[in-house]
Amino acid sequence: MSNHIKASTISVCFVFMLVLAAFAQTPSSSPAPAPPPVNDIFLIDVANKSGQMTFGKPSKITEWHGYNNQPFFFPDGQSLLYTSIREDKQADIYRYEIKRGQTSRVTETMESEYSPTVTPDGKFISVVRVEADGTQRLWKFGITGGKPSLVLEKIKPVGYQAWIDQNTLALYILGAAGKPSTLQIVDVRTEKAEVIAENIGRPLRLMPHQNKLSFVHKISAAEWIVKSFDLQTRQITTLIKTLLGSEDYAWTPAGVLLMGKDAKLFAWEPGKDTGWHEVADFSIAGLTGITRIAVSPKGNRIAIVAR
Repeated sequence: MSNHIKASTISVCFVFMLVLAAFAQTPSSSPAPAPPPVNDIFLIDVANKSGQMTFGKPSKITEWHGYNNQPFFFPDGQSLLYTSIREDKQADIYRYEIKRGQTSRVTETMESEYSPTVTPDGKFISVVRVEADGTQRLWKFGITGGKPSLVLEKIKPVGYQAWIDQNTLALYILGAAGKPSTLQIVDVRTEKAEVIAENIGRPLRLMPHQNKLSFVHKISAAEWIVKSFDLQTRQITTLIKTLLGSEDYAWTPAGVLLMGKDAKLFAWEPGKDTGWHEVADFSIAGLTGITRIAVSPKGNRIAIVAR
């Protein structure tokens, strides 16, 4: 899992997903919803020199001009999945093979699929699916495609997902009717759900070498904090405030937290750093608006979403 079929935290924001669902049911006389944001996915080599991370030149791996988002590396680090919205206005899952530089379509259904994530057994790709009536539930496809099946029948509306193990999921459940979004830990076999926190951000990440899950707690519009949840003791601990206005992050295998803002990438290492420090500036490559980040299992590459 990342710390991190019509072809991700937590990972498009699901407010936007609901807009898409509404669009399919909106009379032609109604105003058209805003178009999806235009962004791309960039692959960047990472090296470690004298204990310091260095980053190579960003390489754009998406060719479609439009919405490309939610990268997720396969366990072998040789390819990644992502969400793309193309001519049919549906969100599909695509796979990019790094060595060959080739993209293939994974899902192709009448519904939209988001946040592709490889399941712990490596046999399936789980996705958040926007069904025909707008319901958002967790589904899965075989690793090479095929007919989808439901992972959780009753749990909805699902926004984002993170597999803790084969039988346990961490889910971002969207708020509704004035209720806040929640972080829930769910037993896949029984669908028993435990609410852990409210008013959370979209990224849900397992922390390297620890039995903990990290998430963003949105205390107010101006105060967002990365926190950890101990899966054994059930204790929540504050880690660090996010960069202002940023909520997407990822852990490296060495336990360093990465977060982007504008064209820059920042890092924070628990127990060592007192705050965020800049580790890369991609403005010279023409990038801006960095949001989602994925780190390969070996930490030798990152994928970022930017404009």
